[in-house]
Amino acid sequence: MAIPLLVFQLQWLHNERRLLTPENHTLGPVNRNEISDKQSCCETDSCDGKGAHSQKESIKPALRLESITVVWMVIEVVVAVGAGVAAGSLLLVAFGIDSVIELISASVLFWRLQKEARGGASNASIERVERRASRISGYLLYALSGYVVLQAVYGLTHEHHAETSFSGIAIAVVAALGMPLLARAKILVADEIGSRALRADAMETFTCGYLSWVLLAGLAANALLHWWWLDAAASLVVVPLLLKEAREALKGECSCH
Repeated sequence: MAIPLLVFQLQWLHNERRLLTPENHTLGPVNRNEISDKQSCCETDSCDGKGAHSQKESIKPALRLESITVVWMVIEVVVAVGAGVAAGSLLLVAFGIDSVIELISASVLFWRLQKEARGGASNASIERVERRASRISGYLLYALSGYVVLQAVYGLTHEHHAETSFSGIAIAVVAALGMPLLARAKILVADEIGSRALRADAMETFTCGYLSWVLLAGLAANALLHWWWLDAAASLVVVPLLLKEAREALKGECSCH
C-alpha cells in the first residue's frame, strides 16, 4: 500500500506542476510587457490580494509534500523502532530514532509553510522557531551517535546476535525506493517557489534514502549470513552520517554536501 500511495501522490504533484508551467497554458504567446506591467502593479497595494492568493496557491504543493513526509516518518518510526526492539537490532532502532528527528524537522517546516500561506507569523518568529528546532535536532543526533557507539561496543563484546526482521526489511525497501522520489519532488517545488528551507529538507530526505540503503544492506546480510557481529558493525557505519547531520543542524545548514 505504501509504495502505490507515495507514487500516486508524487504523480499528482508532477501533473499539477505541469499545469502551472507557461508552455501548457492555452492563452497564446506570453507578452513580456504585460508581465512587466503586472509585476509593477503588484508592487503596489492594489495587487496585495492577488499576490497573497498566488502565494497560497504556490505553497500548496509544498504543504502536500511535507504532509506526505510527516505521515511516512510516523510510520517509519513506529515500524523501525518496534521491529528493532522485537528483533534486538541496534541498526533498526538507530534508524527509527533518526526518523524521529527527521519527523521533528518536517513538522517544523510544515508549520512554517502553513504560516507563510496564511500570513500568520512574522519572518523573525518563524526563523527563531526553526533555529531552536535545528539546535535540538543537532544535540539529539549527537546523543543518538553516542548511544549507537555504546550499544555497538556492547553487542560486539557480548556477541549479541540480532534476529531477522522482515518488517524491518520491508520498511527499508519502501524508504530506499520512495525517499529519492520524494526528495526530487521537493527540489522541483522548492525551485519553483524559491524556498531554501524546503530545499534543505529535500537534502534531509535524500539522506534518509541513503540511510535506508545502509539499513537494507545490513538487515539483508544479517538475514542471509547470520553473522552475530553484523548488526553492531553495520550500525557503526551509520554513525559518521549522524555526526555530519548533527554538525550541519547546529550550523543551520542542510545535509547536502
